[in-house]
Amino acid sequence: MHRWDVTPREAVAIQRELATKVRQEPLTAAIKTIAAADCAFIGKNRIVAAAVLCDARTLKQIECAYVHQSLAFPYVPGLLSFREAPAVIEAVRQLSAADLLMIDGQGIAHPRGLGIACHVGLWLDMPTIGVAKSRLCGTHRNPAAARGRKCNLMYDGKPVGVVLRTQDNVKPLYVSPGHRVTMNDCVRYVLRAARKYRLPEPSRLAHHLVTMRKKQLVQESG
Repeated sequence: MHRWDVTPREAVAIQRELATKVRQEPLTAAIKTIAAADCAFIGKNRIVAAAVLCDARTLKQIECAYVHQSLAFPYVPGLLSFREAPAVIEAVRQLSAADLLMIDGQGIAHPRGLGIACHVGLWLDMPTIGVAKSRLCGTHRNPAAARGRKCNLMYDGKPVGVVLRTQDNVKPLYVSPGHRVTMNDCVRYVLRAARKYRLPEPSRLAHHLVTMRKKQLVQESG
């Protein structure tokens, strides 16, 4: 789709071009498996990504995969997918085919409409949802305290995501479409998968796995 060894200026141009290719369309096929991906950094120069595949009905883990590689792009706000997406894509590719992918980060709730969930979704041509713990852009009201309550996340005069309460009296998540899903799809599947905790279970597992893998790699490196 494009090279990853680009300058920040080139990355911005790529984001603007790719944002025009992102599609919001209803999920039509049965969702039998849900994957999730998360990443962590080791020092300033290395990244580890974890991907997990879960049964969509039971949310039990089916398989997982890890990728550990050097970073090739500097830290630039708004361009984080150029640091994280290569490792995330490789980790997801090691899994059996998933029907839906949740990524720790933004979807279209991004200043140029191309967060990591969009970027990865376009690269892999699969339905993706951005599930973020914090806001990157936009404004919103605070949703009521009960599970399932939500408010639109607005940016540049239009809704780009949903501020969603996944459990009673816990901080909401910032949920936004990545690629080949609608806003309603995002809310429905995030709530279905967030049965006990703030994070959807696949995302929670991916976060746990990448944290453990990072700890292991740090110990092995001395």
